[in-house]
Parts: sequence; C-alpha cells; structure tokens
Amino acid sequence: MTSMRKLNRKFPVHILVFLFPAVLIYTVFMIYPMIDSLRLSLFSSDAKNVVHWVGLENYRELLTDPTLSNRLWGALKNNLIFFVIHMCVQNPVGLLLAYLLSLKIRGSVVYRTLIFTPTVLSVVIVGFAWKLILSPLWGISSHIPLLNLMNLGVENSALITLSLISVWQYVGIPMMLFLASIIRIPEEFLEAARVDGANAWTIFWKIQFPLLLPTAGIVGVLTFVGNFNAFDLVYSAQGALAGPSFSTDLLGTFFYRTFFGFQLQGGNPYLGSAVAGIMLLIILVGVLIYLFGFQRRIENVEL
Repeated sequence: MTSMRKLNRKFPVHILVFLFPAVLIYTVFMIYPMIDSLRLSLFSSDAKNVVHWVGLENYRELLTDPTLSNRLWGALKNNLIFFVIHMCVQNPVGLLLAYLLSLKIRGSVVYRTLIFTPTVLSVVIVGFAWKLILSPLWGISSHIPLLNLMNLGVENSALITLSLISVWQYVGIPMMLFLASIIRIPEEFLEAARVDGANAWTIFWKIQFPLLLPTAGIVGVLTFVGNFNAFDLVYSAQGALAGPSFSTDLLGTFFYRTFFGFQLQGGNPYLGSAVAGIMLLIILVGVLIYLFGFQRRIENVEL
C-alpha cells in the first residue's frame, strides 16, 4: 500500500514553477556565456578577420609563446600567493572573531556590524582609499609603523599588501559563516563538557571545531573560487598592468589585458577566451578536490 501511494503521488509541479525563473536567469547569464567562451577559445581569425577553427592552438600559444607564458605563469604564481594569504590569515581570523562574538560580549552586534561593513563597500572605493592611505606623498602610512611596511609601489610588498587589504575587506564573510555554525551547536554539548571539567580551549578544540569542519570546507572552497576570480581590487589599485612590473598580476588582470587589450597592446578575444578556459579548469580542479577529498572525509567522520 505504501508503494502504491508513492506511485500515485503527483510530482510537485510548483517546485519547477518557483525554480524556473532562477534557473533561466542563471543559464542565460552564467552557463551560456561560460560555454560560449569555451567555444570561442577554439577559434581564431586571420589577417582578413575571417574566423576559423584552430582547436587547442590558442592554448598551445599561451603555454609556449615566451611573452604570454611568462605572464601566465607569473599570474598563476601570484594567484596562489593571494589564495594562501587568504586561507592562512582571513579564515583563521574570521574563525577567531566568530568565536569571540559567540561569547555574547557587550556590544557584539555593533562589533559584528563594523567588521562586516567593509564587505558591502565598493571594491573601487576600497582600492582607491587604501591607495591614498598608503601613498608615500600624501598618505598617513608614514606616521604609522605597521602601515609603513605596506607599500603598493614596491615589488616585494605590493602583492602582500593587496592581499591584506582584501583580507580586511572580506573577513566578515567567513566570520558570519563560522558564527552561524557556532550558534547552531547545541548548548547541551557544551554544558556536558563543562560539567566534566573541560576548559574553554578543550571545549572549542574537542567539540566546537570538529563540528565546524563542514563550514570550514565551504569557506575554503569559497575562498579558492573567489581568489582565482579576483580582478577588481588589483585593477582599482594598480591598474590593468598590475604594477609595479606585474608584481600584482593575477589571472583576472591577465585575462583582461589579453581579451580587451590595454594601452598599446591589442586585445585578442580568442586568446582571452583561452585564458578564461584555463581559469575555469583550475577552479574546477580545486572544487573537485574539495568534493571528493575533504567533503568525503568529513562525511566519513560524521558517520
């Protein structure tokens, strides 16, 4: 009887009605442009501007042409540094702030709002404001020892400086995700640990942190995807050339120069689409590693 009821149950058509607008918008503005960009990367044009199929030739040119390959590998290296700084600074700081705010200290709502506020600011405003602050001519960084170490005009420190600016702006996102997960932990677990004589560090490390691992995985993959799509902060602070001497060049700025061109460099949409294809491949590999590595281990621990 139960199986017959399941067979006679009508498919919930209303779910499709609610999902259709979102799926349509996402398909038109995300999936279709992505697929068409991959298609475009397999074509090129000759001197007469006639488009023809070249297969993987654009990718081969990116990897073998001395000028293009140097910029590509340099941008990839900078992107990895950019990502590592966010993983090692932004996410642990976000977790620490979330833990402190979960203690229900006085004014926690105000602190939470102040920390999250930079996240909603325009990246253009953030980049321009920090460029003024760190300017050696009219900025205030020369009067503050810590800021004096941050310099956007020096090759060795420009990328680290931009990374820390990005950390300052977006630390509110992992903070809120971790805070939401900490609040959801049943209070009975914590009370039982306190009755057994566990201190605050033991409770966090043995009870709260293991329960936060799924959120940590989500935060990590969001950080990875966001950092390998980064463009706007570097562009607003250092321009499309990602100076000085391409020391802050990321895959996003390299894609911009290749696709649209900049100054005396002509743009090539076909090579630019190939750069976008490489970016998609890197992000896809990273997400798959998370799905089939980190997430499965967490599920096995939970089981």
